[in-house]
Amino acid sequence: MSFLKVSGTKIVDHEGKEIILRGAGLGGWMNMENFITGYPGCEFQIRAALEDVVGKESSEFFFDKFLEYFFQDEDAAFFKSLGLNCIRLPFNYRHFEDDMNPRVLKPEGFKHLDRVIDLCSKHGIYTILDLHTAPGGQNTDWHSDAGTHIANFWVHKDHQDRVIWLWKELAKHYKDNTWIAGYNPLNEPTDPYHTRVIDFYDRIHDAIREIDTNHALFLDGNTFASDFSHFGEAYKKWENTAYSIHDYSVFGFPKSPEHYVGNEGQKRRLRRSYEKKREWMDKHGLCVWNGEWGPVYARKEYEGDLTDAINEERYLVLKDQLEIYNKDRLSWSIWLYKDIGFQGMVHVARDTEYMTLFKDFLAKKHRLAVDAWGADDSQVRQVYQPLVDLINQEIPQEYRNLYPSPVWKLEDRIGRLSRNILVSEFLVKEWADHFKGKTKEELDVIAQSFKFDKCLHRDGLNKILTDNATLVAKSE
Repeated sequence: MSFLKVSGTKIVDHEGKEIILRGAGLGGWMNMENFITGYPGCEFQIRAALEDVVGKESSEFFFDKFLEYFFQDEDAAFFKSLGLNCIRLPFNYRHFEDDMNPRVLKPEGFKHLDRVIDLCSKHGIYTILDLHTAPGGQNTDWHSDAGTHIANFWVHKDHQDRVIWLWKELAKHYKDNTWIAGYNPLNEPTDPYHTRVIDFYDRIHDAIREIDTNHALFLDGNTFASDFSHFGEAYKKWENTAYSIHDYSVFGFPKSPEHYVGNEGQKRRLRRSYEKKREWMDKHGLCVWNGEWGPVYARKEYEGDLTDAINEERYLVLKDQLEIYNKDRLSWSIWLYKDIGFQGMVHVARDTEYMTLFKDFLAKKHRLAVDAWGADDSQVRQVYQPLVDLINQEIPQEYRNLYPSPVWKLEDRIGRLSRNILVSEFLVKEWADHFKGKTKEELDVIAQSFKFDKCLHRDGLNKILTDNATLVAKSE
């Protein structure tokens, strides 16, 4: 077994044979996200709230069991059975150091990461290590676990220094593991000036290469892995490096501008959006990896009789994106493997302890649109519209488009701050209080809801992934 390498536009093995990585992200696991597992706000908030309700020992017990059950041997075997060969592993820096005790390595952080890497290797699955959450928040969204819409990672050098330190520790630990396809040092940066991200990539490249010269690096573009327009000739300094786009299509979400039928105009829009993201790499003959992409899906408890028709439309988006990727022999990692029913390849069944416990709370969260990802704000839009109208009335047009526009529209920014940060903050303790009085045995049963045998399979999605993975594998 040898390390994979980046060679020109391709990922290759030691013999120079092209390897196309096809897989998914293990989102919601070592970096928990609200829409994936059903909590409000950010991970640091719900961890603190649960500790207040059940105590430190029981809280740590629950989250440890959750991490254990979320991905086990049965998951790896199923994943491999679909013809997939790579899992992106997002993780939160807080597993390895505390903000109040920086640069002191928490060795227990490696417990579950090592376990899943080893499980994947046992089944012939590569892994890519993804620092999804950095100190201060490297982007403006909830999944950077900062509790704010300001990416403070870019304005405090010490935050960046800590990530350099952490990646050195990770490189020391994993430098000899050939089943790791590479390192994804920073998920979805949003640097308003577009230059600090380049400077940071210079530093992280050199720091990792001091210790580990074998593993490939996968560097995300700026503005949520979509913008390489300021990268210039920086690639000349970075060895064994691929570049990561995140290719979500508006057609795969509730706010799609129109029904997707796969006509030529819509396919052109899919292709144009994708090609724009990889334009810089194509100009310079560089390797592209699609680190995240994929539609979200309707659920009968919310969309009712429209559910099946909506999901067939989303599957068509999926197929048409894969047709583009196959032509380019693109490596990809769909978002995501497991959740509670919105986007995952497998999802927790409705009759499990967790889903039963939170049934009414999840319905309330959906109604209030407190999660940003794929939000349907139709039931509360009238509440926030006056604020949108006020800003449109009082703020001149040239001052309305604040970074990260155009990814965030004016309405999105108002939703992020008012619903996803403010209103969700009031729901955090309500979420934690569902665990009040639970014994460790009961907490264990709740955590077991995330085991593979407690999950349903999104067969339509999985068949499409298998068909395309098999097609590409035959041509390798």
